[in-house]
Amino acid sequence: MSDIVLKVENLSKLYRLGEVGTGTISHDLNRWWAKVRGKEDPYALVGQVNDRSQKAESDYVWSLRDINFEVKQGEVLGVIGKNGAGKSTLLKLISQITSPTTGSIKAKGRIASLLEVGTGMNPELTARENIYLNGAILGMTKKEISSKFDEIVDFSGCTMYVDTPVKRFSSGMRVRLGFAVAAFLEPEILIVDEVLAVGDAEFQKKAIGKMKDISSGGGRTVLFVSHNMLAVKSLCTRLLWLDHGQSKSIGDVDEIISSYLSNQQQQNCSFVSINKEFEGFIVHSIRISDNGIDGMFNIDEQLVLEVEVSSNNYFKTININLFFKTAEGAIIFATCSPKQEFTQGKYSYVCTIPSGTLNDNMYNIDLMVVDYGPKVLHNLQDIITIEGVEPKRANSAWLSKFPGLIKPTYFKWHKNEIHE
Repeated sequence: MSDIVLKVENLSKLYRLGEVGTGTISHDLNRWWAKVRGKEDPYALVGQVNDRSQKAESDYVWSLRDINFEVKQGEVLGVIGKNGAGKSTLLKLISQITSPTTGSIKAKGRIASLLEVGTGMNPELTARENIYLNGAILGMTKKEISSKFDEIVDFSGCTMYVDTPVKRFSSGMRVRLGFAVAAFLEPEILIVDEVLAVGDAEFQKKAIGKMKDISSGGGRTVLFVSHNMLAVKSLCTRLLWLDHGQSKSIGDVDEIISSYLSNQQQQNCSFVSINKEFEGFIVHSIRISDNGIDGMFNIDEQLVLEVEVSSNNYFKTININLFFKTAEGAIIFATCSPKQEFTQGKYSYVCTIPSGTLNDNMYNIDLMVVDYGPKVLHNLQDIITIEGVEPKRANSAWLSKFPGLIKPTYFKWHKNEIHE
């Protein structure tokens, strides 16, 4: 018997831009007539590549196009790519949340997926009820679910709130519960999207350890999407790189990560349009101002980052968090705005990094917006990549690259003469 548990062949997904639906009866009739004759969808022929930076030239766009790969039992396949590359669309297709335009997906066994905060959770039900509901959806008996119940609750860390409606959980608690349910109910294929980024460091470590146990010890298959290259490198046995909805490369983890990071470094910019909305709070953009050209900045001068946001709602407190990371995803340091009342309107949050703080390195920046509680409104990964440049040194200085991820120059040194 073959050890391949997941096979994806010529998988494509076409979306229509703008309004939802086909739009006109003539479109529907043309599609129906093409299908009857065994022809390709006539509107699929004019769909353009999924590149958000380009102006739309067609009413249709390929979110995914001609994806092919196989995953063996016990393998951990990582899926990487920048925002909008088609990673989440791929996982939704495999999870059967949406159907493909063309191609096929063949899977052996049960599939459990955790694609976003609260996936599969009914907010009105308690944690206990959601555990049994999810187990039933996966085809498990009540006895089987009960045998795993204590492990799920212990791993999720919600023992005190097991009979509390999930709608009262924080986003981090919902992720912990959702992951525990998906992991401990023993699916043959576990699919995990970037949601682990919402959890704290302790939970991320536990979750990655559990996924390793599932794949190596349990012989189950894991599909893992993340922007954190350290987590990908630690967990995955093979890697799929998606770019503009197409498969750029698949194979060795180290080789693909190296190529991916090199490609990302060539795409620096000083302004990124975001336009993400959640619960009425919109993050419009982030930019490097004063000292930024094509994503590069002079490390001998201050670096100013400006985040533009707006909302028609009132928030008791809002604070903006910026996480500076290495290209591999390790957080170097974080900074956040003071927690302040947010009234209706459009605002810019300006963060000034003093000169003599950063080194001549590449930095990826995450942006998190936190409401009172704290409640995470936005958790945007790798929204901008910047590069520090050291323009000159004194003639007598060491000429090699200065070591370290940061280069603070404001540490105090004193020379004291010792008298014996």
